[in-house]
Amino acid sequence: MSRERRLGRGLEALLGRSFESTTDDGQSPPLGLYEESGQITRGDDGQHWLELAAIDANPFQPRQHFDEADIADLCDSIRTHGFLQPIVVRPAGDRFQIIAGERRLRAAQLANWLSIPVQIRQVDDRQMAELAIVENVQRKDLNALEKAASFQRYLQQYGCTQEELAARVNIDRSTVANLIRLLELPEEVKQMVADGVITQGHARALLPLGDDHEQCQFARQVSRESLSVRATEELVHDHIHQSDVEPLSVIDIEGNSRPVNRPPAQHLLQIAEQLKLALGTKVDLKQMAKGRGRITIHFTSHEEFDRLRAILSGQPDSFPKAI
Repeated sequence: MSRERRLGRGLEALLGRSFESTTDDGQSPPLGLYEESGQITRGDDGQHWLELAAIDANPFQPRQHFDEADIADLCDSIRTHGFLQPIVVRPAGDRFQIIAGERRLRAAQLANWLSIPVQIRQVDDRQMAELAIVENVQRKDLNALEKAASFQRYLQQYGCTQEELAARVNIDRSTVANLIRLLELPEEVKQMVADGVITQGHARALLPLGDDHEQCQFARQVSRESLSVRATEELVHDHIHQSDVEPLSVIDIEGNSRPVNRPPAQHLLQIAEQLKLALGTKVDLKQMAKGRGRITIHFTSHEEFDRLRAILSGQPDSFPKAI
C-alpha cells in the first residue's frame, strides 16, 4: 500500500449519520421538509437529487484554487457518463453545504445541470473541518500551503495540539508538523510554492536558514538553476556551516596568536531536524567554537508555549499558564 493511501482513514469513517437512517427516537428523518419544498427529489433507484441552487460552498475547504482545465475535463466526463459517485452535503438552515465533492459540483455547474445526486449527512462544524482535511490531504494537486493553512486554522479554532489533530484524522503527526512549518516562510517563498515554481520539498529545505532574506535568495537560486531538493539541502547545509564558523586563537611555540577555522559540526542539521519533529515547531540550533552553542525554540501563541513547556519540563502542571 502506498504512503498516499495510508495518510487518512477515509471520509466514510468520519461522516456523521445519514439522513436516510432513522433518528435516535425512532422517528423518520426530516428529509420530508426538504422534499416538500422541491429542493430534493428521489429517483426510482432511491437516490436523492438536490437542486444546485440550494448548495453552498464548504466554509472549511482548504482548496482556494481550482484548475479550470481540470474542471472542464470533469465537466465533459459528467456530460458523457453522468455522476459515478454522489457528492456529500449537510443541511444548513434551509440550504445545504457541500462536505465532499466540490470539483464535481463545479463541473456540474459548468455543464448547466439543475440538480445533482447527493448523500445527506448530519455533521457538526468540527467534523466538517476534519472531513475537509481528510478529503484534501491526500490530493497531490492540492497546494501544500493550502493544506498547512487548513491544519493551522483547525488548531487555532479548536485549541488542540498537533498530536490531537493527527489522531483525530489518523495521519502522521510529522505530516502535520512539516506542513505547518511551511507557514513560517516569507511570503515570496510561499508564493513560489503556491505557483509551483519550487516544491514543498525545496521549501522545507530552506527552513533551517531561519532568515527571510536568505530564504528568498536561496529560493530564487533554486528556481534559476533548477536545483533538485537534494542539491538544495546540500547548499543550505554548506551555507549554515560556513556561517557558523568562528575563528579560534591558536598560540604557537613562539607565543604568537593566529586564527584558524573550526571544522563544521557533524550532523548538526540532522539533530535540528529531529528536534523540530519531536517538538512540532521551528527550532534553531547553532554550534560554535569550543563546543559552545545555543538552541532556540520558537512558539507562536500562549497555547503553543504551554504545550512546549509541558513537553520540555515533563511536568505539565508545575508552572502557571502563560497570560
